[in-house]
Amino acid sequence: MPKTLTVWFLFFIFSFFLAASTGSTAATQTKVTNNPADKLVAVINDNRTAHKDSSLFDNPGLACLALQYIKAYQGDCGAVGGPDAKKPPESQFVEVFAPTCGVKATTLAPITGRFLGCQTKYVHAPEAFSEILIRNQKSLDLLYSKNHTQVGAAVTGTDGGSPYFWCVLFGNGKPNSTFAFEGGVAKATKPGCYSGANDECSGAHDWSPVNVMWIFAASVSIAMGFAFPL
Repeated sequence: MPKTLTVWFLFFIFSFFLAASTGSTAATQTKVTNNPADKLVAVINDNRTAHKDSSLFDNPGLACLALQYIKAYQGDCGAVGGPDAKKPPESQFVEVFAPTCGVKATTLAPITGRFLGCQTKYVHAPEAFSEILIRNQKSLDLLYSKNHTQVGAAVTGTDGGSPYFWCVLFGNGKPNSTFAFEGGVAKATKPGCYSGANDECSGAHDWSPVNVMWIFAASVSIAMGFAFPL
């Protein structure tokens, strides 16, 4: 009887983690086309066009810089907004952000505005836009500014989890010749994701097939221990 129960237990555990692994793969595939940074840019452009302003070009080079801008905070959510607010030095765009992204320094254009928000709870793009990034008339004035020609957004968490950062950078210049990648190819910089390049996002919970198999192996060991006690 104990052996029969053990077999059923192992079958249940294997089925559960196989389903989790399959679901994880599907989720990963979805993230390529279901990018929260792309959705954030879409919300921004929808609001601009509803306000009779032009939509902005989603520049992946500028968006990659937004991701590096987030990472400069090293997970310090308390440094975003409020009396203790900080921001990375402008020199880091040339010295750190552009080289990390593989963006040609000679193609950098003026940053005409930025939104940055952080909190412990993850929210989707519409909520991040209306509840975190747009807070007052000054935010709206920046959103509708005619100085912008392009935009880039980034979303990430620390080590794939809380706290969550949202960053939007607005830029000026010609979309096809500014914030350009070396070789014209977008560079992946993990964790996190940025708009315009089908960049995959890092989730707070990584149910990858490898992790699933490790957990399954541990479960098997425990079950075998119950089935065949020393």
